[in-house]
Amino acid sequence: MTAFADLTSTQVAELLAGARKPVLLLPVGAVEPHGPHAPLGTDEIISSGMCARAAARLADDPDVHVLVLPTLNYGVTRFGAAFPGAVSVREDTLHALLVDVCGSLVSQGFARIVVVNNHFEPAHVATLRKATAEAGVAYLDLVRRHNAARLTDEFRSGACHAGRYETSLVLADRPGLVDTATAATLPALPVNMATAMAQGKADFVAMGMDRAYCGDPTQASVAEGQSTFDTLTDLLVETIREVA
Repeated sequence: MTAFADLTSTQVAELLAGARKPVLLLPVGAVEPHGPHAPLGTDEIISSGMCARAAARLADDPDVHVLVLPTLNYGVTRFGAAFPGAVSVREDTLHALLVDVCGSLVSQGFARIVVVNNHFEPAHVATLRKATAEAGVAYLDLVRRHNAARLTDEFRSGACHAGRYETSLVLADRPGLVDTATAATLPALPVNMATAMAQGKADFVAMGMDRAYCGDPTQASVAEGQSTFDTLTDLLVETIREVA
């Protein structure tokens, strides 16, 4: 059993008293458009997939007991506001929720918590960095240079919103949610989102992403998704080790 919310209160008490150090993983995502082919919950699917794989990899570890908290599905996501389905919360809302959730757990003795996020809108990432620092918990920051260097070429290019990188990960975890027929018709769109943001462009349409994607979803594959999940899981397991 790796889901924290599946435990009873008695089991939680036993977890705290056990010889293995409990480490809790908090997956974070957003509800936002990911092209005409990938689900709104793409970011959450990737975060949850990482957490599930890390917990499974460490299931028999003698030193740590890894459990996955219920996912925080909403984030700061204004870039996709022009498209149906985008749901955004304010920075102070996300900050307060994260600090309160982590603070509640820390006060019970769960001092080892790792926040795992795959939604990279700058205001969202900045809020997570601030909130995790305030709460005194760990944050696996995938856009930091040393982490990004281990991920795919498309990820590092900055043109990876619902492109090859993200679509491959969803194909590896929830293949039924990808409209592969539509994905196969989408032309490659090499929009460097970081550069566009530096130029003051604050939404997908202004960036030239009029179908809410960039990168090359036609090149997505289950094999690449599985390989990328392996790397993401390596990064998370390393973070868990550091926290423990």
